[in-house]
Amino acid sequence: MSLSSLKGLLTSYSPVSTDEDLEKRLNRHHRHHDPEDYELSPSASSSSSSSFERSPSSARQPSEPKPSRIDGRLVSDAIIGLSDGMTVPFALTAGLSALGDTKVVVFGGMAELIAGAISMGLGGYLGAKSEEESYHATLQKTKTQTMTDPSSTTATLTSIFTPYDLPPHLLAQLTDHLSASPQLPSFLMNFHHTLAEPSDSRAVVCALTIALGYFIGGFVPLLPYFFVGQDEAFVALRWSIATMVVALFAFGYGKTCFVSGWKGRGNVRRGVVGGLQMVVVGGVAAGSAMGLVRGFQLLAEDS
Repeated sequence: MSLSSLKGLLTSYSPVSTDEDLEKRLNRHHRHHDPEDYELSPSASSSSSSSFERSPSSARQPSEPKPSRIDGRLVSDAIIGLSDGMTVPFALTAGLSALGDTKVVVFGGMAELIAGAISMGLGGYLGAKSEEESYHATLQKTKTQTMTDPSSTTATLTSIFTPYDLPPHLLAQLTDHLSASPQLPSFLMNFHHTLAEPSDSRAVVCALTIALGYFIGGFVPLLPYFFVGQDEAFVALRWSIATMVVALFAFGYGKTCFVSGWKGRGNVRRGVVGGLQMVVVGGVAAGSAMGLVRGFQLLAEDS
């Protein structure tokens, strides 16, 4: 394995990748780029070189899997917003339905949706800002360490590559090269701290994604109440429950299969379990809220 090929591998590394993925790539590059693997006897040198010229595909390197175009953090933000939006407002509307007035359910539900979306969005914004501040603080500490404590930096570099069984001379060469590189702090942030640099728009995108997901998820159980009379809250509640059972199951199934995969009997089974879990969580929340409102209503009538 040459230093240039290993440098190319390291530049393509993403903090989202796992150590197992990195180990597989290092081993694959080691097999396909190690000069000892291509040493030939003098008698076979000319014939082998001509065969390599005639068949360029024999030197073709294995293709790497294409990275996903969807940002994992964006998906995570959407899941957070949708999961909260499909349980909390559903529980609230179910609880308010015990009062029997559709207007109360609609007005209370819309007020909770707007306030909840703003609250969730602000929470996501502050969380993303804290993540950004933490990244820059860690980067500053890393820069200070590389300038004031070279021995500790060298030990850190060695500890990063030791698990991958690199040849000692290559390990020493790579460590010396990185120690003198101006990109050393960035390398340590990627490989040692495994922190990705947040984009400038990360906080705003996070806030909008969570808030929008919360509002969309919470608006679904509220829809049936717009199409019934003022005194038909229980009719709308039945339609809301039926709608939410389907929506919660579809959301739980899609969320699980997005992570584990869509094909295969095992993935389908995990998706069904994830969908049923979402239905149970939403049902327990809605039932608890409705029971509490009904209980408070009975206490008020008794008094």
